[in-house]
Amino acid sequence: MSETNMQKTPSFEEALARLEEIVRALEVGQAPLDGALSLFEEGISLVKLCNRQLDAAEQKIKILQAGPDGGMTEADFGGTKA
Repeated sequence: MSETNMQKTPSFEEALARLEEIVRALEVGQAPLDGALSLFEEGISLVKLCNRQLDAAEQKIKILQAGPDGGMTEADFGGTKA
């Protein structure tokens, strides 16, 4: 198993915190080019991870909508009926 597969997937909060660290490091601009590129690539991966986690959470969210008979119906966040 490769080293990447052995590492646990960070939580949304952990990924976001690391992403904030990367942004601060890149804003300072003192990293050598190779280091900055590595940080940028890591940041892109973290953004993708956060987006996947947000998409998964969004699919789980249920909202109540008024049904045609005046009662409440449960629907997925995107508007399709559950």
